[in-house]
Amino acid sequence: MERLLAVWVEPLSLESPDGATWRDFARLVAALEVLSPFSEAVRLGLCVIPVRGPSRFFGGEGAVLEAVAHTVRDVTGHEASLGVADGLFLAELAAMSRRVVPVGASEAFRRALSLDVLGHAELAATCARLGIRSVGAFADLEAGKVAERFSAAVVRLHRVARGEVGELAGQRDPHIGERLSAVRGATSVTTHQGGFFGERTAGDERAAAAAHRVRRRLGAEGVVVAALRAGRAPEDRAVLVPFGANAEAERDEAPWPGQLRAPSPATTLARPVPVELRDANGAPLRVSSRGGLTGEPATLWFSHAIRRDVLWHAGPWPSLERWWSLARSRAHLQLVLTTGEAVLLVAQSHRWWLVGIYD
Repeated sequence: MERLLAVWVEPLSLESPDGATWRDFARLVAALEVLSPFSEAVRLGLCVIPVRGPSRFFGGEGAVLEAVAHTVRDVTGHEASLGVADGLFLAELAAMSRRVVPVGASEAFRRALSLDVLGHAELAATCARLGIRSVGAFADLEAGKVAERFSAAVVRLHRVARGEVGELAGQRDPHIGERLSAVRGATSVTTHQGGFFGERTAGDERAAAAAHRVRRRLGAEGVVVAALRAGRAPEDRAVLVPFGANAEAERDEAPWPGQLRAPSPATTLARPVPVELRDANGAPLRVSSRGGLTGEPATLWFSHAIRRDVLWHAGPWPSLERWWSLARSRAHLQLVLTTGEAVLLVAQSHRWWLVGIYD
């Protein structure tokens, strides 16, 4: 079950007559989507974010919580109640109590909860007469016995109690997307599956309309999109161009000897990050004059406090460019880290730089 960060902003949970609450909530959802594109509005005042990806990017769950708290405060002026646990049901309860459930402890957290959290008063009263007052005790009942005595709704609650289902029925507002789209001024709130033949979807139209509105306010350079150009390395090819400009890749008929082949990193950094690559003894690694590494990569150092062990590497792939004017020597190296990240490094100017991140 996915580990989620729940963001609960109680002042935004009550709809105001003038619609101000929805406007504030829409701004918050948009700001959270900047932190993580997989942020999701659950209902008014409540959002969830899958925490695994952002924690890798920000450097841990604590850093993600801090970034989200600052975002909520800056956008809404309110303090958020944050919680982390497995599944929407537990994540929301964790947020209500401002609790981060440790990895692997969600089962114990769920079992210790009062049966009242399932939101079924009749079930809680019936079970109390039987001496069953916790979610864990209710989960221990045989599924067949529960199905014989109770309704289908209670059977689903039993599955939630057992951890087989991650959220309660009715925990989400089914119309939240339509309401947010209306607040954002979308011309259509109908959603469609993307086509096989490249046709524009409703989501494309909404995104384009929003980009045009922002561009009118900020100017032609205020909104940019990603594009590809000719080049040898991913960091050379990835560029940003103004929205609405011709973003098609340049016609590339040159052979580009030494071009780094697929797969290309999903993210290339506009500003490469200086890193250190060391062997098992802690000695810095370099690219030799013959184009090989001076040792076996063991650890990648982002700083003295942040380092990652290397699981696998490929390369280096050296290249010598612009020999007719100002020669530039560099070598690319792919790494897979024990934490699951895959990155692209380049050796240049007598040190290593992080230039790309793979999905």
